[in-house]
Amino acid sequence: MTRKDPALPCPILIVEDDPAILELLEEELQEAGHDTLGVGSAEEAIATLSHSEVAMVISDVRLPGMSGMQLLEQLRAEGSTVGFIVITAFGTIDQAVEALKIGADDFLTKPLDLENVHEAVYRLREHRRLAARFQPASPPGHFHGIIGESEAMQSLFHDAARLARSDAPILVLGESGTGKELLARAIHAESPRAEGPFVAINCASIPAELMESEFFGHMKGAFTGASDSRDGLFQSARGGSLFLDEIGEMSPGLQAKLLRALQEKTVRPVGAEREEPVDVRIIAATHRDLEQEIEAGNFRSDLFYRLETFSLRIPPLREREGDLERLVTALIDKHAGAQEKRLERIEPAALQALLAYSYPGNVRELENAIMRAVTLAEAGEIRHADLPERIRGHAAERRRDTGEALAGQLVASAPAQAWPSLEDVEKRYIRKVLEATGGNKRRTADILGIARRTLYRRLEEGEPGEP
Repeated sequence: MTRKDPALPCPILIVEDDPAILELLEEELQEAGHDTLGVGSAEEAIATLSHSEVAMVISDVRLPGMSGMQLLEQLRAEGSTVGFIVITAFGTIDQAVEALKIGADDFLTKPLDLENVHEAVYRLREHRRLAARFQPASPPGHFHGIIGESEAMQSLFHDAARLARSDAPILVLGESGTGKELLARAIHAESPRAEGPFVAINCASIPAELMESEFFGHMKGAFTGASDSRDGLFQSARGGSLFLDEIGEMSPGLQAKLLRALQEKTVRPVGAEREEPVDVRIIAATHRDLEQEIEAGNFRSDLFYRLETFSLRIPPLREREGDLERLVTALIDKHAGAQEKRLERIEPAALQALLAYSYPGNVRELENAIMRAVTLAEAGEIRHADLPERIRGHAAERRRDTGEALAGQLVASAPAQAWPSLEDVEKRYIRKVLEATGGNKRRTADILGIARRTLYRRLEEGEPGEP
């Protein structure tokens, strides 16, 4: 009997030069629910792996040209960790040991026992799943891809990891652009439901008249245009997590049905006569103040209290002290990689402007600014001119405000008859900025918006009769 394993997320690549065995393996694994890719040589396998993601490789040892062992050696030398099962008709203990030393995950001999093939695939799948589960999911300062070394973010990661282990609904709060869906995905990845689906929906994007059908599904003929029965979001997310973004936009009527679904763990498709059980973990998010929405009559208090028991607040970027520069670097790397651009440096004035801006749109606004800058960058460098105008303008405005404040202090501290000249104010301002940068003339020139040659000249001019 063919074993029905849970399907792998990517196809299994089979490397076998015997067409009959290749066909047999493909048919057997496909009947078990897996997708497959079949090639007849190691060279074809390398070409396939260069543009396709696969769950694992099953390869014969004796192949025309490069052998299966050489294929395995090359993949491991390149740093590939793809699962690898070796099959040969000339199996010996020595050869098995050699294959495992090189980095094979399993070793099977011909004539093939198909049940052993299924067992090997299953063992490799489970080994990889458990290894991923019990190894740290993220490097220090990361939580499933979210960057944050600040105290506020580290506290958030700690709480999110703890709540992920429960099956209770979670409410994610935060301003627009803080990364609420990213956190929801991280919670799902950290949870026991990580192998199940993650289904996301923005409640503000669904017309009110279609919401019930979208969430709970409908039966054939339930309304005009319902030519077939259709699963809703709850059914699609069975065994996984359902992320309801902008839940504050949900109509009061649907809020009542959502509350019942949370309490009873059942839903009733539109047009159905009875409810059906669903196994879903709800993660909701909003940028609204739901308590104010309750007072205004727009949100049900009982649903709020059901969700708010386990809530997480993502801090805005302005509260994440120390994270901004790391985010800038990581986002430049991300978008340079996506655009296949090699960027070797960022102009100091550009970095200064990026770090000085307040980002009311939070990480989303920062990422959009970086994506624009990377797109416009030339000659391996992000320049100040590549940034959005609002960020460039903000940096210039800050320099002007700082200069005006310093001038005000100098004037206020001087007797009325001895107010300093504009030249004196400029010299003192340059000296103040130079002190603030620890004597770094390059950075001082960048902050002042002048060339270093101009800075040196101004400093030399100020030496003899400096007040």
